[in-house]
Amino acid sequence: MKILETYFFLIFGAILQGMSMSLFLFPHSIPSGGGAGLAILMNHFFHLPLGFALWIANAVFLVFALNYFGFTWTFRTLFSVAVTSTTVSIITPLIPHFHFHILIELLIGGLGFGIGVGLLIRKGASSGGMVIPALMISSYRNWRPGQVMMVINLFIFLLTSVVIDYKIVAYAVICQFISTNIIDLIHKFKFHKYNFLSPSWRKR
Repeated sequence: MKILETYFFLIFGAILQGMSMSLFLFPHSIPSGGGAGLAILMNHFFHLPLGFALWIANAVFLVFALNYFGFTWTFRTLFSVAVTSTTVSIITPLIPHFHFHILIELLIGGLGFGIGVGLLIRKGASSGGMVIPALMISSYRNWRPGQVMMVINLFIFLLTSVVIDYKIVAYAVICQFISTNIIDLIHKFKFHKYNFLSPSWRKR
């Protein structure tokens, strides 16, 4: 039952992350993180599909994750990356992008991405990409993973902005500010369990 619950939240978090990227962030070439930034660059230079490019961007980091975090964590991360990449690959060509306002879409995309990644981290996985080195550093230095991600991803954002559009770095930083704060909030949030069916419960 515990395993089913874990993978339910992994699937939900990965799909939410993929939808946020494909519907709200990728249409504006805004990277949700370093891995997504590398995927956008590969799409720009080599015309690779975004879902496939996202796979390649995560491959190297998963090798490091296997040595550092072990098989179970790496498998869950690989599973989450597969669900996210599949979601992006399916949604991107099928659902047209309805443009509202870039800041509104940035807010929705950042919130959705942050909630998705936060759920993955809570359930013993990650979204891959730069989250992996961020978790390594945060576990070693006892820093918040969201803030470490922010610093690492800034370098990728700068490269993306130079190659594609300088405005992207501003939008990406806003997205990261929103998503990393949501990730840290979910990561440290304390869930309280209330068993209303236990014998000790009394209706008041």
